[in-house]
Amino acid sequence: MFGIGLPELAVIAFFGVVLLGPDKLPGLARQLAQGIKAARRMGDSVRDDLRSSLGEDYADLELRDLDPRQMVRRQVEEILAERDEEDSDEDSDDDSEDDDEAQASPPATPLAPHIAAPVERKTA
Repeated sequence: MFGIGLPELAVIAFFGVVLLGPDKLPGLARQLAQGIKAARRMGDSVRDDLRSSLGEDYADLELRDLDPRQMVRRQVEEILAERDEEDSDEDSDDDSEDDDEAQASPPATPLAPHIAAPVERKTA
């Protein structure tokens, strides 16, 4: 959740107890939980409204599908896969030619899920 691990949560809890006091902390935690639930409900409402307004063709729409980085990544992977298929088809047609000829470029491989696409830039 938000890239926060157990050590970070412990530090936040410690400073919360020190700064706010143990009597106010449970109330603030309850308000925070209610705020998160309200934000989740709003997100679900937006998703459902978007699905209903777009029609049955987009009934399985997820909001993360609209992430431009993911769209670009999928397009690049599809193009690379098509190029690999074309290269493999050409290679099977060229079996009669000598294998000693150097190729202009090595065949491209699709990006692994954990590798960022070259068009993504991480900002600090």
